[in-house]
Formats: sequence, structure tokens, C-alpha cells
Amino acid sequence: MPTFKTVPCTESGVGECMKAIKDGAVVVFPTDTVYGIGCDPANEAAVNRIFEIKGRDEKKPLPLLVHDLHVARKVAALGKSGELLAQKFWPGALTIIAPLVAGSGLAPRMLGGNSSVALRVPAGQCVSSLLSKCRHLVGTSANISGRKSPASAQEVIDSGLDGFQILLDGGRVEKGIESTIVDVTSGLVVREGAIKSPDIYRVIGSSG
Repeated sequence: MPTFKTVPCTESGVGECMKAIKDGAVVVFPTDTVYGIGCDPANEAAVNRIFEIKGRDEKKPLPLLVHDLHVARKVAALGKSGELLAQKFWPGALTIIAPLVAGSGLAPRMLGGNSSVALRVPAGQCVSSLLSKCRHLVGTSANISGRKSPASAQEVIDSGLDGFQILLDGGRVEKGIESTIVDVTSGLVVREGAIKSPDIYRVIGSSG
């Protein structure tokens, strides 16, 4: 039997998740792309649990979801191309890898030994409501590493994923495809997802 609690994506449900996260819990929630699993990015113990739950390679850093561009700038130095990409595609399905800002307060474990961080501002009412209360969250796909990313709360339940405390049920997500990842330090698309590479390079090219 599952050990987690399922709550609806209502004001009270989001509030319950926010309180649990502040208390060190790991939660699963819908984003605009797939269901994500996350926690307080400053809580090393909670970050460790996400690696354990997913069976994730310890050298693979965890991405960060942030409420808005203002919060993003406190965590990462986006640079000219990063700023242009953020203004074009955020909120949305683009993850930007950029140099970490000193004093960001992120748990070292989530960075995988890197001096950069992968972050995005997701669209979607449920995750936006959660981030408005938490400011930023670890946010990686809610699946065991190597398996299909879930697009609904039922798919999370059916997957057998366990070890987290709360599942925030927001129904089926719109895209069901992971975000595209671009590294602004190299100017390269690392993973093509919901946004196509030519659209990314068109924006990066305009920053030159």
C-alpha cells in the first residue's frame, strides 16, 4: 500500500504541500510538462531522499523550479542569451543551465559537484501556486530513473514510486513531454523536449 497522502490541487491542498515542504517533506506535484518530485532545495536530507526514491545517479544534478525571473536571478547568472531565452519561453517548458550565484543557499548535493544550476519557471496553475508560496523547489520528473515520466497522478500511483509524503493531484498535465534543456555557458541544447532546438538557437543567435 502507498505510504503517501493524495490531496487535490486546491488552495488548501497547495497550502498543505507548502507546509510539508518547509518541514522537510518530499512531494509530487503536476507541472506544465510532467509530474515532478521535489523538496526544499536547501534541505540536504530531503534532497538525499529524492536521489534514493528515484535511484538517480549521484553525479546527475537536480534541476530547480523557480517562481519567476526575479527569483531565478538570485540563483543563477543567466547572461544575455539566458535573459532573452527566459523572457521568450518562461513561464514554460525550457530549462536553462547557467552559472550559480554565490550565496544561493542550495544544498551542495543537488548540484552534483557543478558550479552551475539547471532552472526554469514552469507554467501551469497548480505548480505556479505552489511556487508562489515556496519561491523555489527541487523539481525533477516523478519517476524511477530511466522509466517513463508520469503525466497524471494515477500514472504516479501505478508506477510504484514511493517514499515521498504527499501527491498533489492536478489531473492530467497538458504536455506530457519533458522540458527542453539549454546550457547558456556553451550555447548548446542539451536535451530537446517540448520546445524545438531551432526555436532556441534562433533566440540565442539574436543575442550576438
